[in-house]
Amino acid sequence: MVKGDLKIFGMAPESGRWVLVIAGLLIEFCLGAVYAYSILSVPLKELFTAPVASGGFGLIVSATEMQLPYIVSLLVFALTMPQVGKYIEKYGPRKIGMIGGVVVGLGWFLASFATSPISLAVLYGIVAGVGVGLAYNCPITTMARWFPDKRGLAVGLTLLGFGFSAAVTGPVADYLTANFGGVFNSFRIMGVVFLLLIVALSMLLKFPPSGWSPKGWKPPKPKAKVAKTEFTRSEMTKTRAFYALWICYTIGTLAGLMAIGLAKPVGLEIANNAGMAAVAASALMTTLIIPFAFFNGCGRPVFGWLTDRLTPQRAVMITYLLIIAASLLLFMNPASLAAYMVSFAMLWACLGGWLAIAPTAAASYFGTKDYARNYGLIFTAYGAGAVIGNLLAGQAKDILGSYVMVLPFVAVIAAFGMVIAFVMLKPPKQAAG
Repeated sequence: MVKGDLKIFGMAPESGRWVLVIAGLLIEFCLGAVYAYSILSVPLKELFTAPVASGGFGLIVSATEMQLPYIVSLLVFALTMPQVGKYIEKYGPRKIGMIGGVVVGLGWFLASFATSPISLAVLYGIVAGVGVGLAYNCPITTMARWFPDKRGLAVGLTLLGFGFSAAVTGPVADYLTANFGGVFNSFRIMGVVFLLLIVALSMLLKFPPSGWSPKGWKPPKPKAKVAKTEFTRSEMTKTRAFYALWICYTIGTLAGLMAIGLAKPVGLEIANNAGMAAVAASALMTTLIIPFAFFNGCGRPVFGWLTDRLTPQRAVMITYLLIIAASLLLFMNPASLAAYMVSFAMLWACLGGWLAIAPTAAASYFGTKDYARNYGLIFTAYGAGAVIGNLLAGQAKDILGSYVMVLPFVAVIAAFGMVIAFVMLKPPKQAAG
């Protein structure tokens, strides 16, 4: 194809590619509804523990058990993504995205048949998690190809949808639960909507022709001492930079995914410590998901821009400093709603930041030729962070009696991450053997 003949939605590719960003953002918005779990977990726990005579299931459910569906969903999502990269390359983002949309919708719908946290972890966690894993990287890989000149910004804006999703899907889920027959009907309605939207929007995704680049843009010359700029997955795993990025990504997502999964339960605990009435506290914590999600969403383009400007290593160090500050602030003020709001806004923002830093660093360090497979493997760190962070928080609640007690551990882990980033998180300096 002649470069001058290429059009996107009837526009020059330098302009039309921004429409793809909007489509990708909306796809990620649907996928990011998993971050509304903390809102859904409250009525779910009430239903699971309510007496059978009153329509419940009469179960005894621990804090850790209630986190299992969220943990399983994120873990399966993170484990599925590495397997999908080669299929995105082979069949294109359109087909894989459409399949992912069908599976995501099915998972949300099947959740309405759960009878316990364990069955919810299977019906919702596994099925919807697979769907998110299938679809998630389709917009990201597409933007990485269309925006070699503004990769961090384009990926960050696309992922804004995933981060901001809970601001809308959380209150919507709360509204549907209260007005349309309970929490299980919320799962059914949202499942159908997500299926239709993701399938329709995925039809817009496509890669640019091989060798295409924006008009007037020239690839930067490789820096001195960098012997290789394009790594296959097997080559990437032989570099120290890969292991450093994976460890740092795990630590970076650990705190944020914990804060997202437990936003409402932790908020209710803080409100109770502050002496706030339960009904007012519940309403406030649902409302606070909106600004938290705003910070999470904005963290993506902001840290994507910072990564482009400062290098991944420096952007990583900033997130760790914020995580340490947020953790210590709330730990030292366990009855302060203001401390809770500031702390969780920071943690949500850092999680959003990591979901722009990591894919941008992967492309910067290891190239874009095998990007889908490379970033898919790196993304398993997200699943590790989800498991570690939420199990630590659940155990802190079950054993120590308070979610807040997990925060000193988070601060220490983040400090360890700063050391790893400072020593190891640097571009590969030798060709992988």
